[in-house]
Amino acid sequence: MAMITTLNDFILDRQKDFAYATGELTSLLNDIAVASKIVNRDVNRAGLVDILGAKGETNVQGEEQQKLDVIADEAFIRAFKTGGEVCGIASEENDDFVAFDDETAMNGKYVVLFDPLDGSSNIDVNVSIGTIFSIYRRISKPGTPAVLEDFLQKGADQVAAGYVLFGSSTMLVYSTGNGVNGFTLDPSIGEFCLSHPDIKSPETGRIYSINEGNLDRCDPGLKEYAEYCREDDPSTGRPYSGRYIGSLVADFHRNLLKGGIYVYPTTNNCPEGRLRLLYECNPLAFIAEQAGGIATDGHQRILDIEPKELHERCGYYVGSTTMVEKAMSMLKHKEAFINV
Repeated sequence: MAMITTLNDFILDRQKDFAYATGELTSLLNDIAVASKIVNRDVNRAGLVDILGAKGETNVQGEEQQKLDVIADEAFIRAFKTGGEVCGIASEENDDFVAFDDETAMNGKYVVLFDPLDGSSNIDVNVSIGTIFSIYRRISKPGTPAVLEDFLQKGADQVAAGYVLFGSSTMLVYSTGNGVNGFTLDPSIGEFCLSHPDIKSPETGRIYSINEGNLDRCDPGLKEYAEYCREDDPSTGRPYSGRYIGSLVADFHRNLLKGGIYVYPTTNNCPEGRLRLLYECNPLAFIAEQAGGIATDGHQRILDIEPKELHERCGYYVGSTTMVEKAMSMLKHKEAFINV
C-alpha cells in the first residue's frame, strides 16, 4: 500500500523551508485547509439547500454577490480570526480591509488577502470554482491593529500563496517560495493528501485561454497573437486549442499542469483591466513563477507592481514561459508599429 502524505504532515515536514519557521505559518496554512473543507461541503450540497443564486447585493467590485460568495467569505474570515496568526484580512467581497481587534489577533504576524469564491458566476451551472489566497508578513508593529500598508505590498513579498479548486475533485495548491505542491481532498478520511508533488509547468503548451469575444477591444497585438495560435503549423504544434472556462482558478490550474497561456487583458472599455491585483493576480503569479512559468500585465512582471489601492485591477498574462514571451513580443511589435 502506498504511503499517504497528508497536508498537515507535509507542512510540518517542510517547516524548515519556511522563511520564518516559528509555527504560526504552519498553523495558518492548516486554518486555510479547514476553511476549505467547510466551503467544499457547502459547494457540494449547494443544489440541495437554498444557497444557490444571487444574494441580491453587489460587492465593492460592482458584481452581483452570490449566496455562496458570502458563505465562503464568512467561513475564511472566521477561520483566520479564531486561528490567532492573522492580525487582519482583505477580501474581494469587502469594501475595506478588516483589522481584528482582539489581543491575540493583534499580535498575529500575518495578513491574508483572498478571493473567497472565484468564478462565482458559474456556481449555478455547476462549473469549477475556487478560492485564491495570499499571505504576507505584517509591516505594522505587533500588538497594534493592522493598517492599510500591511496589505499594499508587492507580490514579490508574499510569504505564501495558493488556491483551492472545487471541481470533480477538490484540490489545494500552494507554495511558500520553495516549489509548488498540490493536495487532493480524500472525502473518505476528510484529509488533503499529497497528489501533485513538486509541480513544474511545461515551458510551452498547446492551450490558449482568452475571451475571444473581446479581441476587437484589445491591443491589436493580442488579436495578432490569437490569430497566430489558430494558424496551422505542425512544426510548432499549431493550431493550439482554445480553452476558456471563465473561472480563473480552473483555467489557471489546467494550464499550470498541461502547459498554456491565460490572458485577461486591458480593453478599450476597461483600460485598467478587470482582474484584481492583490486577490487574484499576485497569488497566482507567485504560483506560476514557482512552477517555472511567468506572469506579466503586458508591460512588467506582476510581482514587481507596487499596489496603490486595495482593489486595484490590472491586465494579466500568465502561464508557460515560451507562450507568454511570444504574446509579449507581439504586443511590443504592435506598439512599435503604431508609434511609427
